[in-house]
Formats: sequence, structure tokens, C-alpha cells
Amino acid sequence: MIRAAGDFRESYADDLATIRRPGQWLLLLGLIALVYASPLFLSQSTIALLNRILISIIAVQGLNLVTGYTGQVSLGQAAFMTVGGYCSTLLMIKSGWPFWLALPAAALGAGMIGLLFALPSLRIKGFYLTMATLSAQFIIPWFTRNAFPDTLNQTQGLIVPVPVLFGVTLNEPGKYLYLTLTCVIITTVVAYNITRSRSGRAFVAIRDNDLAAELLGVNLFHYKLQAFLLAAMYGGIAGVLSVHQLRHINYETFDLTNSILLLGMLVVGGLGTNLGPFFGATLVLLLTEAAITIGPQIQEYFPNASTTAARPLLFGFALMLFLIYQPRGLAYRWQRLKTSWRIRPFRK
Repeated sequence: MIRAAGDFRESYADDLATIRRPGQWLLLLGLIALVYASPLFLSQSTIALLNRILISIIAVQGLNLVTGYTGQVSLGQAAFMTVGGYCSTLLMIKSGWPFWLALPAAALGAGMIGLLFALPSLRIKGFYLTMATLSAQFIIPWFTRNAFPDTLNQTQGLIVPVPVLFGVTLNEPGKYLYLTLTCVIITTVVAYNITRSRSGRAFVAIRDNDLAAELLGVNLFHYKLQAFLLAAMYGGIAGVLSVHQLRHINYETFDLTNSILLLGMLVVGGLGTNLGPFFGATLVLLLTEAAITIGPQIQEYFPNASTTAARPLLFGFALMLFLIYQPRGLAYRWQRLKTSWRIRPFRK
């Protein structure tokens, strides 16, 4: 990595540090404080959008671990969000668990289900593995729609209780933001440390050349299962946060479109990068909101189209442009901009 003049590394700890300068720490902490304080000066609709972005970041972070770092393409992330949402709701409604206990338990439950769909990853890969993970997006919604009708309420779904933490009822977007942002900070720190650990290096080795990784002693089955477990747990956390914000869940809450959208966010943001989920989720959801504005204009030229037709149109167009002109995603472009700034005025 290119460093600015005078930026020396005097120890291994200093060389491995992510944030090295006091100014960078101040900038990061100031940004976090600004987001925490945003309910004081932003509208409720903007805060609700920010909550959706933060929840999507968590789901994409999990997908990034299994697809971006391990190279195992998954189209079932939204199905694991469904598992997490149902687990949390049932634990709170049927067993009376508090939200702070239901959240990690639901994440673990989603991870266990994710392991079942990860089993084919030892024998198949590529397109065939994608089809195997896609099966989760059909099996899990079918199960929630048809199994245990007295408990899951079939197609009507369940009313999700309002979460309460430390005596505070999170029934407003501004209050809910404190929960989602805290969860994003925790999941980001965990995901970043995983990628820098032995498991993260094994993930990358499997992605680059699984045969060579196996010859070097990497246990493919163990690390592939671990990647799917982590991805499903992240999906479960995102599902819990999403349904408690929506206050309702059924088999259609997280469908195949959501899984494709999450994968598109990862591609736009940058596969195998820590900033990719942030860039991708933010850009795609902002485009989705922009589609609401231009929807009436599109309907003027295409009268048979609905007002929401602009959403898949903008998403597909943006994804096509990124695959052609910026296949490494926004995170790569951000790294290039930082490098250009460091070597100024000698940048080309």
C-alpha cells in the first residue's frame, strides 16, 4: 500500500493497525457521533431510510464473507433473514424472551439453518452451488407458509412485537436508529477481524484456488461451513432488525428479489472488501428512493407500467454499468482516490 511521505511504521502493531493517525480517529468518531445525532435534525422518513441502509449493510456483510472472501456464490441470504425474523418473533411471542436475548438466539438459529444448505458446498461449486443455495429461497418460504399453521399463521404471518431495551420502547425510527447503528458497528468490527484472522486468510485461499488451498492443509469443508454459518448469522441479525422495524413478517417479507438485490449491492460496492457493503447498500437504496421520484415520469411514456417499475430498471441499469466500467466496485475506486491523494502532486 502506498503511504504518504513521512508515514513510517515502527512496530508490527503499528503496521497492522487499521486507523493509525489521530486525525483519522477523530474523523471516524465524529462521523459515528453525527449518525447517532441524526434523529435530532433529520426527518422521520430520512431516518427510516437510514435504518434500511444500516440493516442492508449487515446482510451484505454476511454475504461478503461467503461470496466476496470465500468465493461461494449464495442466492439464499434473504431466506436466512426470514429464519432470523421468525425465530426472534416466536421467541418473544411464545416464550416471552426479551429482545436482547431473542436477537442472538435468532442469529444462531439462522446460522444452523445456513449450515444445512452449506453441506453441498464440499461437493459442488460455481453455478451448481448457486442453484443449491437458491433452493433455500424456495424451501424456507414454503415451510413458513405451510408448516405449523397454528404457530406460523400461514400466509397471514405474524405481528412482530416492538423491541424494548433498557426500559426504552423502540417504536420510532429515531429510537430504532440507535439499535441498528450499534449493531452495524459491532458486526463491522467482527467481520473486519474475521477477515484479518486465520479464518479470513483461509477464506481467501479457497476463493483464489481451492485445490491449492487444500494441498497446503486448508480444511475446505470446515472453512466453507464456517463462511456459510457466519453469512447466515449476519442474515439472521438483519432479518430480526428488519421485521421489528416493519412490525410484521410472513413468507413474502424477504423473497428472491431481496436476495438478488443484496448480491447486487455487494457487486456494486466491491466483492471481498470491507467497505463494499457500505458503498453498495447506500447507493442501491438511494437509487431505489430516486426511482419513486421518477416513477410518474416513466409511467407517462409507458402507461401500462406501474409507478414502482423504475426500481428494477434503475437497479439493473446501475448493475450493468458497474459490471462493464467498474467491475471491482466502489470500494476499489475509493482506494484509488486515496492513493492518488497520498502521492499528490505526482499522481497521474
